[in-house]
Amino acid sequence: MDYWVISSISVFVIALSLTGIIIPQILLIAFRRKLFDEPDPRKIHKGTIPRLGGMAFMPSIFFAIACICGISMLFYEGTFSNELYKHTVNISFASCSLMLMFLVGLADDLIGVKYRAKFVVQIVAALFLVGASLSIDNLWGFLWIDELWAPLGWGLTILVAVYITNAINLIDGIDGLASGLSAVACLYYGIVFFTAQEYFYAFVAFATLGTLVPFFYYNVFGDPSKQEKIFMGDTGALTIGIIMTILSIRICHEGVGSSIGVNPLVVAFTPLIVPCFDVLRVYLHRIRYHRNPFLPDKCHIHHKLLALGVPKTWAMIFIVVSSIIFTMTNLLISKYIHVTILVAIDVAGYAGINILLTYYIHKRQRKLNNNEYYA
Repeated sequence: MDYWVISSISVFVIALSLTGIIIPQILLIAFRRKLFDEPDPRKIHKGTIPRLGGMAFMPSIFFAIACICGISMLFYEGTFSNELYKHTVNISFASCSLMLMFLVGLADDLIGVKYRAKFVVQIVAALFLVGASLSIDNLWGFLWIDELWAPLGWGLTILVAVYITNAINLIDGIDGLASGLSAVACLYYGIVFFTAQEYFYAFVAFATLGTLVPFFYYNVFGDPSKQEKIFMGDTGALTIGIIMTILSIRICHEGVGSSIGVNPLVVAFTPLIVPCFDVLRVYLHRIRYHRNPFLPDKCHIHHKLLALGVPKTWAMIFIVVSSIIFTMTNLLISKYIHVTILVAIDVAGYAGINILLTYYIHKRQRKLNNNEYYA
């Protein structure tokens, strides 16, 4: 079997195994120290459930990647050293960015951090990505724009990094949703980078996927009465968000997909359409109704499905499958449609789905004489 295939499988298995060991220990500590996500009127869950699952993410990902890189350098020095060397600056600064997100998320889960402070840290983390040359320097024809003036590209990179990170964080509203969407994206990114022979970034994607799989199990199938259920919290959501940012921007920066006629912008961001479109819609909705766009409410796509009476698990499955359909459709037709038109179709399609959901919600509410839902 090919060396890179073995390494990719190994990094996935190591991350999966380590996360599977760490999460039960986090559950044990959380229940002993009473570190819970207490329910409130905005939240869907009932009972006391720990929200520190994200603590397992960064250590597991770092360990898996470092372990495979070390073994590769030991036994395949000539093969892997060149691959690792060309990413040294990227690895260093991207690690700083990831560490910042992990720490601010951990602080938020333990003691609470104001959203303004989190934005500042997210901007600093994005600056590290710019320093790592992980920046958007080409729009690949979107709005009929190609290469960007460097400072404009840096500013756009910061905006995109903050946007994607918060999109992943805000979509984390029902069991398995953020982890399911992110797992699908990681599998996709892993395959894309492996095919493009960007093996280190493939390792990052597969290690992250390996971390998400056991978390998904505990988050969706864990029994709260047996103290086996856990949330990822901001620690996990912000960590996964910045990883999604790094992987997507790398694809856009390197122009992955252009050699086979697929627009790199589509390749980079299409698996993130659902969380990114959803957070934009929610922000615009809050502004329309003169509410603070940064304060939480119950306007997300999963809240709409729940308002229709869809069970939480089926709502999660519907959204994840929708993301897969968006991704596959965009990749298939991007060869034949200009990227600007394709994005317009995506926006119209997502808006149409939400309008349809709102119509049926209002119809259901009239039958139930219930005016609680306003989106």
